[in-house]
Formats: sequence, C-alpha cells, structure tokens
Amino acid sequence: MNALATSIMYALSAALTWGSGDFVSGLGARRIGALLTLLISLPIGFLAALVGALIIGEPLSSLSDLGWGVLGGLVGTVGFMSMLHGFAVGRMGVVSPVAAALGAMVPVLVTAFSTGMPPQQQLWGFALALVSIWLLSPRGGEHSQSSGLRFGIIAGLGFGLFFTTLDQISAGATFWPLAASRLASSLLLAGIALATRRMQLPAKLPILILIGSGVLDMLGNFLFLRAVQSGRLDIAAVLVSLYPGITVLLARFIEKEHLSRLQVAGVGLALLAIALITA
Repeated sequence: MNALATSIMYALSAALTWGSGDFVSGLGARRIGALLTLLISLPIGFLAALVGALIIGEPLSSLSDLGWGVLGGLVGTVGFMSMLHGFAVGRMGVVSPVAAALGAMVPVLVTAFSTGMPPQQQLWGFALALVSIWLLSPRGGEHSQSSGLRFGIIAGLGFGLFFTTLDQISAGATFWPLAASRLASSLLLAGIALATRRMQLPAKLPILILIGSGVLDMLGNFLFLRAVQSGRLDIAAVLVSLYPGITVLLARFIEKEHLSRLQVAGVGLALLAIALITA
C-alpha cells in the first residue's frame, strides 16, 4: 500500500472514530456539562496514550515534538470545549458540521502556501467536502439564535490549528506527543475549574460515557497523526473533517434528532467527495 492510500485509510478511520467520540462526548456534556466531561475524559485519554507508548516501547520524543504536542493540546482543548458547550446548549447537528468545515479550511490554506496545491480532481473533492459539511448543518430561521453556531465557529478555528500543529510532529513520534497534548489539556482545564470553582461532582457520573469519550478521542488523534505522517495535511484534514456525518447519523438514530433533506444531501456529497479525493 502506497503512502497516499495509507494516509487516506488512516484519515477515514479517524473520521469514523472522532464522529463516534464526539457523539459520546455530547451525551456526557448534556448530563454533567462540557467542562466536567473534559476534566474527566482528557486524563483518560492521557492514560491511554501513556499505555500505548509503553506497550510499543516508543522512545521518549524530542522536546520539539513534545512542544508541538503541548501546543496542539492547548488549542485543541479550546476548540473541543467550545464544541461540547455548543452541544450542551444547542444542537449537535449544527455545532459539529460548522466546526468541521472551519477546521478543514485552516490546514488547506496552510498546505497551499507551504507545499503547493494538490491535483485538480482532489481540489474538486475538497470543494464538495466543504459543501457537504455545510449542508449537514441546518441554517437560518428560528434556530439561528439557539443552535450554538458561535461555539461551532470557535471550535473550528481551534481544530484547524490543532490539525496544523500535529503535522509538525516528526514521523518517529506518536504516543508521547499525544500524551503531552492530553496532559497539557488536563492541566489547563483543571486550572480553569479551580479558578471558576466548578469542581463539584454530581451524585452520579456516566462512567462508561466518559471512558468512551476519552479513549475514542485519543484513538482519533492517533489515527489522524498517522495520516499526516503518511501523506499531505490538507487531504488528511479534509477527509477527517467529514466526521460530522457519523455524529449526525448517530444523533438521528439514537437521540432521534431530525435529519433534514439538506443533511441527507450533505451525506451524499460527502461520499462523492471521498471518491474524488481518494481516486
């Protein structure tokens, strides 16, 4: 399997994992709030990365790679917390696609200036992917004030910077930079919680949901890092940003959220975009 095919496989696997993880995280945010969900799930992700590094015997990464992991963890946490808060106060089917669309745009622009443009067929795939992500989100009307859209925008910018920082990690480093990322995220959120005095635990925690959130998030990070280490940042970022299709479908069938005709069309365009990008 060549490098491009390997990168595509990792990116699509990351999209599936992140889409499922974001749905699980959204359920946790609705029950105990976004901040507490992250305060518990991020250390679980740190432990998962630490165990992964120890199991495969990965050498400790350089300070540069660890630094990129820390920076990625900080900007990614701002994005993720914004998205979860949007899930809690708005609609998953709005916040997730908007965050994904903006998250894909930043790496595409960075790659265009640093590496050059991909072939025309893949550019058409990029365009269709962005349109499909946007169609997955209901727009305008009475939902615009309560959809959580502004949190989706903040989340998207954070995700785009997160994708770009992971691309700076060298090919030989995987779990240690991801562990550094999650440790930095955990410390940042713990500081916020202490400063705002929001450390109170509810009577009952959704333990399985929190474990699922932390593990799925870390697995998605691992798969995306593998994708950018194997191929181009823009291709990996656009493909992984199709994860809202998974989140929306899970929200539809499990939480019974409405799936509009535009969202159905968005799913169809996403499949066409994948075909163009991977052909």
